[in-house]
Amino acid sequence: MTVYVIVQLKMTDRAAYDRYQARFFDVFRKFNGRLLSADEHPAVLEGNWDRDKLVLMSFPDEAAFRAWSESPEYVEISRDRKAGAQGIVLLAKAFAP
Repeated sequence: MTVYVIVQLKMTDRAAYDRYQARFFDVFRKFNGRLLSADEHPAVLEGNWDRDKLVLMSFPDEAAFRAWSESPEYVEISRDRKAGAQGIVLLAKAFAP
């Protein structure tokens, strides 16, 4: 079942985050994920949002997501993401009526 990964980021060290971002696609393209949005200026339609960036990805299933997120290549580059931004990361299953 398709899963979606929603990431909300608050930048703390832009240089570190930029290093992560520069290497992201080299790792991401090796897995079966799709980057659906990476928006540094999403429109807030309701409520308060104190973050700087929203990222939305999809994967065929949770196993594919975990293969990417736990891969040695991603673990290595994610150090810069964690150093460069405070993140809220959510995993949501697709709706299946």
